Amino acid sequence: MEQSSTNTILPFSNYQKLVIALLALLQFTIVLDFMVLAPLGDYLMKSLAITPKGFGLVVSSYAFSAGASGILAAGFADKFDRKKLLLFFYIGFIVGTLGCALSTTYYMLLGARIITGLFGGVIGAISMTIMADLFEVNQRGRVMGYVQMAFAASQVLGIPVGLYFANLWGWHSSFLMIVALAVVVAIFIIVKIKPIDKHLALQSDKSAFLHLWHAVSNKSYQTGFIATAFLSIGGFMLMPFSSAFLINNIKITPHQLPMVFMFTGIASIIVMPLIGKLSDKVDKFMLFTAGSALAIVMILIYTNLAAIPLWQVVVINMVLFMGVMSRMIPATTLTMSIPDMKDRGAFMSVNSSLQQMAGGIAALCAGLIVTQKSNTSPLENYGILGLVVSVVIAICCFFVYRVSVMVKKKQANAVESLPKEEFQLSEV
Repeated sequence: MEQSSTNTILPFSNYQKLVIALLALLQFTIVLDFMVLAPLGDYLMKSLAITPKGFGLVVSSYAFSAGASGILAAGFADKFDRKKLLLFFYIGFIVGTLGCALSTTYYMLLGARIITGLFGGVIGAISMTIMADLFEVNQRGRVMGYVQMAFAASQVLGIPVGLYFANLWGWHSSFLMIVALAVVVAIFIIVKIKPIDKHLALQSDKSAFLHLWHAVSNKSYQTGFIATAFLSIGGFMLMPFSSAFLINNIKITPHQLPMVFMFTGIASIIVMPLIGKLSDKVDKFMLFTAGSALAIVMILIYTNLAAIPLWQVVVINMVLFMGVMSRMIPATTLTMSIPDMKDRGAFMSVNSSLQQMAGGIAALCAGLIVTQKSNTSPLENYGILGLVVSVVIAICCFFVYRVSVMVKKKQANAVESLPKEEFQLSEV
């Protein structure tokens, strides 16, 4: 009975469609700010004389600062209107990204990434909290599918355009492009989004620290935290060195690089809504497991590639990202179903924080595993990195399974607690 009610596809209202569109655009700017760092990696390493270890620190500095701000914000995350909280951190993110655009030395860039991480790292958590507040359980897979299209769109539009700007006017212009777009998105959020404050009536903890403690000490929440941390490690390990690997190992030219990301993004844009809809219809853990198996196979192939034709690189990247994104949507949808409404802001903030810190550690570890004799020589030990990431993905499956069991039990209890008349109506 519960299965039939949870698999009913609910349509979106016009306002919900607007919220999805704005959250997707917002996520596009956040994702692009992080993802453009990878294809710009070769430019930055050569322009600012950065070693692989130093570049790993640039990437991880964002993650660690984001992790710290997530913990600090968690106690207050359920104390304010979510719209105001979102705007506060988004404006800070814009300022940090502008700092990246104006950087002229390695240390300036490092400082700007720390500021960007302090604000940008919390935005994903606030966005997911808003999704959980405004959308039913059997709508969230589709919402995540559309919002996660930001990853694909950043590859189809953002990264190629960013690389085009970098080739034309230097890498600084890529960050300026993000700033301009983010300002427009912020204006639309101010004008179009209504206050999101229903959770304020449910608050019982007067102390922000006490509210944080209740979130981190909840054993069910802890399982979700661990699952999300493992989920993020693989991406943070492989992504920072993707452009350097393609250019120096696969012998892709800087002018061919945008094409690789563009076609990969096109494939992801097609797949993401399908995965989101499928996630609302079938068992989310089984979908996650299938995506994990595909990701492991493709990672082992990708990280051991030698010089091959461009079209083969494009195909392998496309299939690899399909596997990665097929993991992200069902896993994230499951995780956001764990907390109660009164704890969602704190849970999502802590969850995002641990995700970022785990990713930061992963980026540092990747910088220690991967070596490069000079800034034009091939990366070494990338195949070993692929093996490490594959093992992490397998471990992650265990924790996501535990999350899946908890969510199913929670949904079953919720249905049992409904009055008989309401239960019969939900089945219809």
